[in-house]
Amino acid sequence: MSQDSYAILTINPGSTSTKIAVFDNDRLRFEHKVDHPAEELARFTNSMTEQFPMRREAILKCLADNGVDLASLSAVSGRGGKLPPLRQGAYEVNREMFEFLRDRPIDDHASNLGGMLAYDIAQAQGIPAYIYDAVVVDQLEDIARLSGLPEMKRRASCHVLNMRAVARRVAEREGKSFEQCSFVVCHMGGGISACVLKNGRMIDVVTDEEGPYSPERSGGLPVRQLIDSAFSGEFDRLSLTRRTRGKGGLVAYLGTNNAIEVERRIDAGDAEAALVYEGMAYQTAKTIGGLATVLHGGLDGVVITGAVAYSERLTGWIRERIAFLGPIFIEPGEDELQALALGALRVLRGQEEAHKFTLSD
Repeated sequence: MSQDSYAILTINPGSTSTKIAVFDNDRLRFEHKVDHPAEELARFTNSMTEQFPMRREAILKCLADNGVDLASLSAVSGRGGKLPPLRQGAYEVNREMFEFLRDRPIDDHASNLGGMLAYDIAQAQGIPAYIYDAVVVDQLEDIARLSGLPEMKRRASCHVLNMRAVARRVAEREGKSFEQCSFVVCHMGGGISACVLKNGRMIDVVTDEEGPYSPERSGGLPVRQLIDSAFSGEFDRLSLTRRTRGKGGLVAYLGTNNAIEVERRIDAGDAEAALVYEGMAYQTAKTIGGLATVLHGGLDGVVITGAVAYSERLTGWIRERIAFLGPIFIEPGEDELQALALGALRVLRGQEEAHKFTLSD
């Protein structure tokens, strides 16, 4: 490849699969989802990182079977995992990060494998490995960290990789510099989270446990009723967590997390489904409106993204309530593999500098 052409392998591990792709600059060359059968995963009982050798071999086999020459790669970019709080953008994966993810991650999560796999594959080829906009990006302003109790600090947790990538795309499409724009971005998936991006920096967040209920999450709940439930004897810690994360939201009200199924019921005249579904839009609009106050209303736009944003009915309800805030951009879906590639590409082209990971970062 020429000096100005880069081949980038991207890796996004999930709980039962690993999505991979190869990009030539910003053009997709190859994409595949490597499935990991349940019986294979059942061998690993202690942590996600135990799966590292199995996933590495599965990825390498997939690339070889599809004629991808590892020697042609310029870099590998993996999903950023549960590290200490990081700045936004790229980090070069070094040995210190690899060992932290392997031995003492903040939480056991499939994303921890992203940096590990990227580092291992890149090291064998003598090329750099990166993570980009990790799930632990946290640059909240001090005032945004206040929760109401000094022993409980608000923390950033959202779909930051997709959120910043989509906002950047919107800014560029509008002929603006992303680093000079201010957006409220809402990601609507199994959980719903929202953030404020000011000059490219994420300065406030409403997490999927604070904000609207969603297909699978309860969102923010009345605190006294939640405390009563915790001490009722009906739940232990795990079951109450699952009630709010996985069995909340649409699942709790309607028995399904499938927005298409809910809309089918609405079309068939189900009044309860209509109320609950519009209620999700109502709460989402309130969250977006609240975050707009962080910017004193000075928005370049509101961006709504994620898989549930494909619902024109839902986004239409939201749009009706927030139209006064300014331009609204509906950008459904998420393409995290492309976001990982474009982040690494900006580093390779010298448009962005990768941060160096240390435990004092």
